[in-house]
Amino acid sequence: MNWIERDAAVVWHGFTQMHCYGDNTPIVVERAEGRELIDVDGRRYLDAVSSLWVTTLGHRVPELDQALREQIDRVAHSTLLGNGNRIVVEFAEALARVVPVDQPHFLFASDGASAVEQALKIAFQYWTNRGIAGHSTYLAFGDAYHGDTVGSLSVGGGGFGTDVFDPLRFPVLRAPSFSQPGALRAASEMVREHRQRLAAVVVEPLVQGAAGMLSVPAGEFAQLGDACRETGVLLICDEVATGFGRTGTLFASEQCALRPDLLCLGKGITGGYLPMSATVAAQKVYDAFLGPDLSTRTLYHGHSYGGNALAAAVGLQHLQLLQSMNVLDNVRARSAQLGAALEKELRGFPVVKDIRLVGLMGAVELDTSADATFARKTCAAMVKRGVLSRSMGPVVTIVPPLTVTAAEIDRIVSTLAAALADVAGSAP
Repeated sequence: MNWIERDAAVVWHGFTQMHCYGDNTPIVVERAEGRELIDVDGRRYLDAVSSLWVTTLGHRVPELDQALREQIDRVAHSTLLGNGNRIVVEFAEALARVVPVDQPHFLFASDGASAVEQALKIAFQYWTNRGIAGHSTYLAFGDAYHGDTVGSLSVGGGGFGTDVFDPLRFPVLRAPSFSQPGALRAASEMVREHRQRLAAVVVEPLVQGAAGMLSVPAGEFAQLGDACRETGVLLICDEVATGFGRTGTLFASEQCALRPDLLCLGKGITGGYLPMSATVAAQKVYDAFLGPDLSTRTLYHGHSYGGNALAAAVGLQHLQLLQSMNVLDNVRARSAQLGAALEKELRGFPVVKDIRLVGLMGAVELDTSADATFARKTCAAMVKRGVLSRSMGPVVTIVPPLTVTAAEIDRIVSTLAAALADVAGSAP
């Protein structure tokens, strides 16, 4: 039995039809070096999907490895429920200096969906604690994706086969998708119209990642922030995908001139090393939960591994490296290079419908009307050439590590072009 057969015999992979798992060119990773993954047979693959958008600086970063070793000699984990941990405090202090949130407080969890779920509960209880009734719904956007727990599915726009869970999802007010002109203006008007019933607005600043990198100009977001401030409706910014440099600034909210009341972080928070996420609350939100011990104002919510010490140690070192290595400069330079290369090499393919790019969040949308699996087949052809990407419906995503080099950008684009030629049957 080979590794893929052994894998399929015991592992259930998320967002994967296991009946045909082995037919879709999966790789079984054994180790990694730099920005390359190495499979059990020794073959190398450039990680152009950043291991699902989490790997920022590459794999086996010496400084991150060392931070992990040093912390494991102290303590791997201790609960944050009613107690503290030194490295977690230090990490939260470092984050507090850079997040676009006023006087922030951090509630840690293990994944992005949990961070969103925490934000939804906090926003609801914020109004309850203030004794103001009626604020029990949320405004979210079409095509949004906020995770796969029931609450995050509810504020998400559906898709990805999640319609089966519609009976479990709670109703929300739905603003237009970023693909629709005037989406932010419409959302702002909805906030004012429904101010008496909204607990919060949930938005992915700048780019809807899982929707295929749909974006809105950064300048259009200020009106949404204004509407929330005027009405008192809380603003939740979901930066699970966009945070930690992915769009060219440390947080996309900075480009959008947004100061959220609640900020959701995940994916790149530890550079792809360990599962960690955080819900960041502004002081005014945090204050609404202060009261007598064991009172109903308490947030009765927490996770067993929330604020894991190993993850915090790596996260702290990662944050320092993002600054000392001038990673954001590289993101902006490589983004410009990637955009130009995609336009030059791919626009001639009739099957290419659109090319979208924000920072190092890229999407090539293909015409899949004749073959629904065209994007998947293209990614499989890329894997055979040593570049790992991932399709989402008709979209091939390109989300390389933030330290990707100019030569690696060229390799990604040339590989994608060759794969398209193979699958389409001819070059443009």
